[in-house]
Amino acid sequence: FNFSRATSLCVRLPTPHGIMGDVVQMHFSTVDYVIFVVLLVASAGIGLYYAFSGGCQRTTQEFLLADRSMRCLPVSLSLLATFQSAVAILGAPAEIYTHGTQYWFLGCSYFLGLLIPAHIFIPVFYRLHLSSTYQYLELRFSKSVRICGTVTFIFQMVSLTGFDLWGAVLAMGLVCTLYTALGGLKAVIWTDVFQTIVMFAGQLAVIIVGTHQAGGIAEVWKKAQNGSRISGLDLNPDPLERHTFWTLGVGGVFLMLALYGVNQAQVQRYLSSRTEKEAIMSCYVVFPCQQIVLTMGCLMGLVMYARYGEESPLDQGYVKSNDQMVLYFVMDVLQDLPGLPGLFVACLFSGALSTISSAFNSLATVTMEDLIKPHVSPMTEARATLLSKMLALGYGLVCLAMAYIASLMGSVLQAALSIFGMVGGPLLGLFCLGMFFPWANSTGALVGLLSGLVMAFWIGIGSFLSRMSASAPPVINATVIPDVGNMTTAVMTTLITSKPRPSGVQALYSLSYMWYSAHNSATVVVVGLLVSFLTGPSKEKDLNPGTIYPVLGNLLFFLPQRYREKLCCVTPLDDKVTHLNAQLSFTHESKYTNQNHQFQIPHSFFYYERLCMSVPML
Repeated sequence: FNFSRATSLCVRLPTPHGIMGDVVQMHFSTVDYVIFVVLLVASAGIGLYYAFSGGCQRTTQEFLLADRSMRCLPVSLSLLATFQSAVAILGAPAEIYTHGTQYWFLGCSYFLGLLIPAHIFIPVFYRLHLSSTYQYLELRFSKSVRICGTVTFIFQMVSLTGFDLWGAVLAMGLVCTLYTALGGLKAVIWTDVFQTIVMFAGQLAVIIVGTHQAGGIAEVWKKAQNGSRISGLDLNPDPLERHTFWTLGVGGVFLMLALYGVNQAQVQRYLSSRTEKEAIMSCYVVFPCQQIVLTMGCLMGLVMYARYGEESPLDQGYVKSNDQMVLYFVMDVLQDLPGLPGLFVACLFSGALSTISSAFNSLATVTMEDLIKPHVSPMTEARATLLSKMLALGYGLVCLAMAYIASLMGSVLQAALSIFGMVGGPLLGLFCLGMFFPWANSTGALVGLLSGLVMAFWIGIGSFLSRMSASAPPVINATVIPDVGNMTTAVMTTLITSKPRPSGVQALYSLSYMWYSAHNSATVVVVGLLVSFLTGPSKEKDLNPGTIYPVLGNLLFFLPQRYREKLCCVTPLDDKVTHLNAQLSFTHESKYTNQNHQFQIPHSFFYYERLCMSVPML
């Protein structure tokens, strides 16, 4: 579904009696093209502005982390835009149209999915003064674990940006590469802010006009109820059910943690904040924004149903897949309003630009910090910054090539390489293994990560190939199952019609895609802990205390002290300790040096590690 299809579309216009009439060719007007060009020019202009203003991106700190000077609001909007991709904008309304509003319960997962990163992951990453999340893996485990995590992430993000769902055109890719390579993270964040506004405006315009043409919100709701598109609370605990409250509200938490807890693109934004407090606040600001975005997607789906009812454009043969239904609807509804079709297409391109630019910048960061600096002799800041810019440019060109390959291979590639869904879970499990289980060692981490990846690809590809399904309404195929980012592809959807309940390995293939992240991360943790016990758990003296979040010690307060000491879970990081630690000056600190990186660990960590030997767990 390419750009020419987006700007020139055959739509079957409704007659005054609501019956679908003649087919009419719709084209972009001059105003539509102007709006779209303004989007690209403005995005490029922001990148050029930050390339030649301020510090002119002369240091890696400024280029990769915006000089750690960003405020809460732009960071929050950038966090939202990074994974609010064109997939979600196109997919969420189509999901509501075909399956009803059950998908809205995904919003229940946002609370814990953002609260846990705010109070667990962000404090650990921020206080270690990292540039890359994978530096943490070397501090906690070993260099080999760090390299494996980095390579896995690169494979994940390069493939993700190549998913040409409908319009990764050359102009968009080149503009995105330009402002990312020249302006650095600061340009990426501020273009995300601009693109978020465009996304909101485009969706809101379609909802308002569509609701008005349908006869008002009450009429939209009435038609949706009559068509059984208003879903109740489904408390079925069966993990094979595609969408229930548990799959969306609980399984979605792990999906959110993989996105907002440990993903380099998001953590890099936290680390660009001026203070730890502002980084935490950015998570709180994202929460209502995510709810608004989800609600807008649901409303657009209901408005679509109010217009077409059971006569789906897909059933009628006007479009070839679900991800084309929304654009068909937009061109149909906004045909007499020049400028609004262009605004919505700009909205879609904004979603794509924000996701891809984040990928370019995070890829350059992990490559520079995790693969080059530790293995190359010390280089000057000027040389390191130039190399970082070249990496961002190089990844941009690689991802453009991936988009071209994807356009040739179609949905098969997208299904076979559902990298985000399959890789995000194991990476989440790897970080949880290191942060919450002090006795886990590097051997356990490596074996656990490998096991999680094998399990993820086995289930994901097996699900696609077998076409087994969990139960859901017998509707047209749901080629795109949306989420907060563009990690959702056909591999996650298997439902066509109701089938007998699968058993054995087929039941595993029928696992709801919303449980993928939880299942794969649990595999990493369980295998990692077993291997760690078999090969000898980590010793307390070998641990860097700043890499451990002592939640396990608080949960195991009932164990005798000697057992807690053996489990290395004796650090009482309660609210009082955290507050006191925040008050301590960094002038008295120990330095943990690893390769070319120097991480500052406050004495308070070591002090409380010793203090807990005589203080009961709180």
